[in-house]
Amino acid sequence: MNKKYYLAIDIGASSGRHILGSLENGSIQLEEVHRFPNGMENSEGGLCWDVDALFSEIIKGMRKCAEVGQGSPVSVGIDTWGVDFVLLDQAGNPAAPAIAYRDSRTEGMDAEVFKRISKPDLYKHTGIQSLIFNTIYQLMAIKTKTPQYFDKAAHLLFMPDYLHYRLCGEKKTEYTIASTSGLVNAITKTWDDEVIAACGFPRDIFCEIAPPGTRLGNLSSDIKSAVGYDCTVTLPPSHDTGSAFLAVPSKSENSVYISSGTWSLMGVELLKPITTETSMDAGFTNEGGFEYRYRYLKNIMGLWMVQSVHKEHGEGIDYGTLVELAKASEYSGIVDVGDNRFFAPKSMSAEIRAACREGGLAEPETLGDLARCICYSLAQSYALTIKDLEGLTGKLYDCVNIIGGGSKNTFLNELTSEACGLPVYAGPAEGTALGNIVSQMITFGELENINEAREAIRRSFDITKYSS
Repeated sequence: MNKKYYLAIDIGASSGRHILGSLENGSIQLEEVHRFPNGMENSEGGLCWDVDALFSEIIKGMRKCAEVGQGSPVSVGIDTWGVDFVLLDQAGNPAAPAIAYRDSRTEGMDAEVFKRISKPDLYKHTGIQSLIFNTIYQLMAIKTKTPQYFDKAAHLLFMPDYLHYRLCGEKKTEYTIASTSGLVNAITKTWDDEVIAACGFPRDIFCEIAPPGTRLGNLSSDIKSAVGYDCTVTLPPSHDTGSAFLAVPSKSENSVYISSGTWSLMGVELLKPITTETSMDAGFTNEGGFEYRYRYLKNIMGLWMVQSVHKEHGEGIDYGTLVELAKASEYSGIVDVGDNRFFAPKSMSAEIRAACREGGLAEPETLGDLARCICYSLAQSYALTIKDLEGLTGKLYDCVNIIGGGSKNTFLNELTSEACGLPVYAGPAEGTALGNIVSQMITFGELENINEAREAIRRSFDITKYSS
């Protein structure tokens, strides 16, 4: 029997990569084929994504898959960050710029939504944490400021849905990415018509929601010619955190998960959502997961803060050296990483120093001081989040599993174990791409279910334990 290859195209806010996965003797093998940069650009009056450049890189990487000698993939699936979307006209072309979630146009749009449906009622319907960049607020910004975009729009596709559409021509919305919008009902798992109507959004732009594991179809003839082969376009959990949570290799049913990257997405898997006002006030969200599990989690600012200070001051210093500088620093101040002031400041370093100064703390001076302040602050935020989780779910948690690129930050892992008083299991680093791939393997019958997938991950990758 010939080995089957599955292609995960994992695109984050700063970079993307193509990773081929296969299963051999019960072990998962990964090979990175292509990596490319991504980023928001000031364009058309706001921060936008260059979707044509992204798709060009997707095709380039898919073409490389036929050249590496491993065999072309039988299936491809794309995951990205949440909430952002592309509006399409009747011909299937973009009807508006693909504006990015960090753009300031959503300021005040939560208040506009709450005039139509109260914050507690919205949370009861959708279970989604109210973050100013949620799709519901982006759409209210269009309705309020640029309504002409709706005049041209026939369909709304989230970023991975749009990229899947360009591969195979099918317009469907994948469930986990739709759940980030603040427009999907937490119980029915379908578009919440009551919320959409209250906000005055055109209902007909919202496409059919399909679960992860749906086979959309084969590549279009043009794409087949461009990449040199055909394969099935298969929906993974196309929200990157949905794929990441699927790849958590925990043996414990009482584990807290952290998908650590630009954001720290920290939470647990549940079979039922929690949509109480207490949960809302604590800042938790009920996002959709594989097999309709709920990712009950909190969005914590994450390594975006470290990346920002590194960009400002770290020329010539690699990330590993930055971590060592943080470890060697003696700075002891912490800041509230949940403060919106750190969402998109002109200077992250200046904002951190200002927060410390306003809190009566000494200002961090060096790059190492800044990085240590962020790592200590994140670890303390994680500890507080676990206490909140235990109060809201009525469970006690016995370990923390960290996956994603942030799992390689040994200093932060040590601090997290110390702050939480729990063992930390770090890895695998390629959690998102791995979850994407194993979801495709489940769809094609090479893995039976989530439990078998997680067992295969435990066999295949090194997991590092940190103890307080």
